[in-house]
Amino acid sequence: MADKVKLNFGAELVDATPIDINQANEYFNQYFLEDGTVLKMKLVATKVFRIDDRYDAEGNPVYFVQSTNVLSVDSPKGLKKK
Repeated sequence: MADKVKLNFGAELVDATPIDINQANEYFNQYFLEDGTVLKMKLVATKVFRIDDRYDAEGNPVYFVQSTNVLSVDSPKGLKKK
């Protein structure tokens, strides 16, 4: 585990602990559009931090996740630029 860091969490600067991601299963969501296009999207977590001394209503620690979106577009030939 890495050293603690300061994060801007809302309007507040908080202490957080970086947590390594040991395993991930990331599946695409598929959206079939009316024009025949198929969009495939997924969110990929790149970094995870546990906010120190913060808990949700059920007593679970609060996490801050940095992520990126991945998008794949498969359009019919009639919509593609030639």
